[in-house]
Amino acid sequence: MSSSATPKYGSSLVVVTSLFFLWGFITVLVDSLIPRLKEIFELTYFQAGLVQFAFFMAYGLLSIPAGFILARIGYKKGMLLGLATMGVGCLLFWPAASMRVFGIFLLGYFVLAGGMTILQVAANPYISVLGDPRKASSRLNLSQAFNSLGTTIAPAIGAMFILSDNILSSEELSNLAAEEKLSYLASEASAVQMPFVILAASLLLLAGFVGMAKLPQVLNTEHAGNYRQALKNMQLVKGAIGIFVYVGAEVAIGSYLVSYFLDMNLVEAIKESGFLSRTSAYLLNTGDLNSVDAKGIVGAFVMFYWGGAMVGRFIGAYLTSVLSPGKVLSGFAVGAVLMLLISMNTSGLAAMISILAVGLFNSIMFPTIFTIAIEGLGDLKPQGSGILCTAIVGGAFIPPLYGYFTDLAGFKIAFVLLLICYGYILSYGWGFKGAKP
Repeated sequence: MSSSATPKYGSSLVVVTSLFFLWGFITVLVDSLIPRLKEIFELTYFQAGLVQFAFFMAYGLLSIPAGFILARIGYKKGMLLGLATMGVGCLLFWPAASMRVFGIFLLGYFVLAGGMTILQVAANPYISVLGDPRKASSRLNLSQAFNSLGTTIAPAIGAMFILSDNILSSEELSNLAAEEKLSYLASEASAVQMPFVILAASLLLLAGFVGMAKLPQVLNTEHAGNYRQALKNMQLVKGAIGIFVYVGAEVAIGSYLVSYFLDMNLVEAIKESGFLSRTSAYLLNTGDLNSVDAKGIVGAFVMFYWGGAMVGRFIGAYLTSVLSPGKVLSGFAVGAVLMLLISMNTSGLAAMISILAVGLFNSIMFPTIFTIAIEGLGDLKPQGSGILCTAIVGGAFIPPLYGYFTDLAGFKIAFVLLLICYGYILSYGWGFKGAKP
């Protein structure tokens, strides 16, 4: 790499990292909607999980087509297409809220995720090839840390603007007159409109920056579409399974944290704890927690789940630069398993803190699995990326399955499903024999 190329790579990293931040923010803002949608549309936990199903099915259906599109139109136009598609998805929330039609909400999520899919297929391998291949895991962990910054901020924004005001219980709702009930439900649905209109405007602004940026062409598209050859690589195939179970487990926990905390009746415990009470009040920007709905009080702490992922990725960027990425991955998987076991076997604040700590151990999993899986693929990296991004569809299947088991046996028993997911990741990391950095 010549010295003149370094500034170009540096500016490209900044542009792409801003995309990581944005899709992290939007992905977790979706989680803030689930408790509210469950009340508005009177959904079971399984039906509420269909929100994530619509969102992540886009990755399963569109990742490989996105690879073909990017090979034909290039990175810049591909990123612009992705941002425009995301903007359309955000704007669909306006008619969905106005008409209070759950199906349009699901369509909006699907379109939004379709735009993210195009960005993800391009951005992850793009980061991995901008520099020394031996430092690919470290570089992607660092960029993903800013994705986690977005996921850390999103729960606080969701708690303040989506979960903060009072939501009637099912019993209170059933006691309303027909006209009052319709008016209430319409006002509740409209609460999600403005955040997504603001996001649509932000996407257009970011598209302007991307349009002006000079992005180097670093991926060889000569082998575009050669997915059959890429699938012969078992390290890639096993990595795709790892991405599937990791995304599914991470999203399942994030989606149901608020409901899990409410199920454990943590509101009074938080109010009685001086530190936690002050923390919740600070995050919600209120001096009186009694004026805030219970979902808002516990929802504020979801920030620490995603915040742990941000801290862990900065740590992981260093660890994977000096240790075998596979061993780092397996060690973090062990940590996630231990935290789940503690939460399963305790109650109250101990169960709350331990499940939040899983976010710290989730941190390095996606970027490390990704870079391990595409190591040695050479010019087939774009196809490998398409396959791995397809596996993000795990976020569509595992959360509603977790919700189904929760309906049957409760939150803690349903954690067994997530233990199986992290067990596979532990095995995948331990079996990686790649060279140390």
